[in-house]
Amino acid sequence: MANVPRIFQLSGTCNNYPWGKKGRESLAAQFYERTPGTGFTIDADQHYSELWFGDYPDFPGKVLKSGELLAKTLQANQKALLGNYVVNHLDAQLPFLPKYSCHADVPDQPQQILSIAKALPLQIHPNKKLSEQLHREKPDQYTDPNHKPEIAIALTRFEVFAGWKPINVISALFNTPKLRHFVPDGTQYWSNETLRGMVRNILVADDDTVRALQDDVARMPKSELEELNEQSYMLSLLPRLQDQFSPTDPGALVALLCMNYIVLEPGEALYIPADGIHAYLSGDIVECMARSNNVLNTGFCPRADRDSIDLFAETLTFAPDTQAGNIKLPAERSKDGSKGHTLVYRPPISEFDMLRIDLGKDEAEEVAKQKGPGVAIVTSGEGVLSGDGQEFEAKEGYIFYIAPGTSAGWRAMSGLQVHEALVRAESS
Repeated sequence: MANVPRIFQLSGTCNNYPWGKKGRESLAAQFYERTPGTGFTIDADQHYSELWFGDYPDFPGKVLKSGELLAKTLQANQKALLGNYVVNHLDAQLPFLPKYSCHADVPDQPQQILSIAKALPLQIHPNKKLSEQLHREKPDQYTDPNHKPEIAIALTRFEVFAGWKPINVISALFNTPKLRHFVPDGTQYWSNETLRGMVRNILVADDDTVRALQDDVARMPKSELEELNEQSYMLSLLPRLQDQFSPTDPGALVALLCMNYIVLEPGEALYIPADGIHAYLSGDIVECMARSNNVLNTGFCPRADRDSIDLFAETLTFAPDTQAGNIKLPAERSKDGSKGHTLVYRPPISEFDMLRIDLGKDEAEEVAKQKGPGVAIVTSGEGVLSGDGQEFEAKEGYIFYIAPGTSAGWRAMSGLQVHEALVRAESS
């Protein structure tokens, strides 16, 4: 393609997982509907969960003007649109998968958006070595050989279970006769292997046992839980999880007794490493991950939909970034913004960073050119995007591809917020 544009608008694809928000309560659906020329209209009875807008074959993004798949456009113009670093070192495709996600349940906080939906399954995203193995063995289920570390940036109040509580807290919670049964035989002191075995024992428990244990958790004294590192929140969360699924789902026990419950406010972010256990509960986020859609599910879903519990338990990681104090990913002021309106989230991986640009009315920001490509979504407000001799309307829900070596100017009409996933290629 001669003289390929360096900036162009994209349309995404909205999916319909049952945990998504319903109808117009879903911002993912609202964003998709606002993209001009797609012909999409929101069905009030449908659940809308995620808006994907990368080049991954599941729910692919398209070039808005031509309707061509983004992946096809990139492959036809690799040097111009991907750059040498991505072509030479990252398989000549976007190394990240950007999404906008809506997670909802029936919350007890009035500031939440109410909808009938469920938490995501209790899950991990397998590491690179395991992903390669699973892709060879079951390519229809595990559709790529890549790992999937990810970040999530909250746009609204966002609830999540992620990573592990301190061992001393978990061991104290299980220091009762009925729960002690799940601690592996012969345990003299607690270790990561103790936790691995205990999680497996919970997940394989029969329905009657799980139901009885959830009843026991519901009867734990609030005062004692509060003294134990402020664990009394479990008593209010348990009925919500039971209402979404059932009192026989073991995921609730693993999440409540073993995992961190974290609430992010808008602008806060977290990082989930490969093999990191997590379950998103409610809220709206911008999410970006390494290029993969592999997942192992073991809870918050029907038994028939659960993956191998043994494999799940064996794969669990207890790395430092799964501990409570290390899960949140701080934003830093970015040197890429010419006027100081740009923040950067830097996950400890090489595939991508995420920028957040916040502008008040009539403010402007110039984001410096990068060695790798970027994909940006306007998450609120209205303004103008300029670059490569072009100018675009930039409204809430609009998505743009920005090629390597191309600076992007953003100007707000009535306030503007933009999130952009990009490849820095600083090592090139």
